[in-house]
Amino acid sequence: MAEELPGAWFGFGFCGFGQALGSGRARRVLSPEPLRAPGAGLDVYRVSASWSYTAFVSRGGRLELAGAAGGAAGGCRDAWASEALLVLLRAGPGPEPGAELQAWAPGSALRGEPLWVHTVEAEAEGDDGPGGKPQAGPLPLLPCARAYVSPRPPFYRPLAPGLRARRLELGAEHALLLDEAGQVFSWGGGRHGQLGHGTLEAELEPRPLEALQGLPMAEVAAGGWHSVSVSETGDVYIWGWNESGQLALPTRSLAEDGKTVAGEAAGLHEGGPDVKSTAGGEDGAPTPFIAVQPFPALLDLPRGSEAVKASCGSRHTAVVTRTGELYTWGWDQTNQKVIWEKNQTPQYIFLK
Repeated sequence: MAEELPGAWFGFGFCGFGQALGSGRARRVLSPEPLRAPGAGLDVYRVSASWSYTAFVSRGGRLELAGAAGGAAGGCRDAWASEALLVLLRAGPGPEPGAELQAWAPGSALRGEPLWVHTVEAEAEGDDGPGGKPQAGPLPLLPCARAYVSPRPPFYRPLAPGLRARRLELGAEHALLLDEAGQVFSWGGGRHGQLGHGTLEAELEPRPLEALQGLPMAEVAAGGWHSVSVSETGDVYIWGWNESGQLALPTRSLAEDGKTVAGEAAGLHEGGPDVKSTAGGEDGAPTPFIAVQPFPALLDLPRGSEAVKASCGSRHTAVVTRTGELYTWGWDQTNQKVIWEKNQTPQYIFLK
């Protein structure tokens, strides 16, 4: 997750590689701790967390890496960390306005030459970022809002003409896009229902989610094989793979652990979900389990809370409400399923 709001940063989860999630005194940080970013007095502006390392960008444009990948660099406007690539948006080398997009091997320690370089034209409009320069990103969406960067070649991928993105998120095999009108598009692999079109088929080009048309969205987030969107009114819609309870829908793995799911989804009997059942309900009837939810389902947060932010890990989900509560659910590093409990999700960094 990358974020740019002012405030204090906290981190929690697995940090066996030294990802600077908190105190650094253990391999796992089980509850939020103040973030100890590398570099004394680093005024953190953005954070991007991958599995084995974390990238920090300061308001002065300083980049610091912590964990399995190390290194530092100046002149950075944004960073996007993944296990395959570290992507940086840096000030261009010449006097002209604009930026340079660089793709690095995470283990390179930012030494030598990047794997790939692309010049990005300056934004005509936008908020100011560090140093009074135009706001960049957040990556993987580029400042022009008409292209994005991929961890696999081709690294630079233009969007279709006329499609201007407000936000873009990449999962393991799929992409989610939120356009300026609040409409959600998805494309890529769909074998786990992560595209939300009611099938398990792949889509080569961005396709609007018919189930969400007429419902303006404010946020989207992509997990490994699941997806989340938050409406402008604070409703949460979720779809895709539910193997570890990342959709907060009934799943076999949670039932075997003796745990239940507190969320309720609407429209789960319209022929789309991959529903499995097994004996074991209180009345002796089979208990339904949802392995795949191929179209958006409305999820009720506890106490009728309204969401404002959402973020996904590979198999877990986190939501922040309008009143500042953080809810997490899904899979953690020790196979504990977190269901509507706060502050226990792995490798998730949030801003307080």
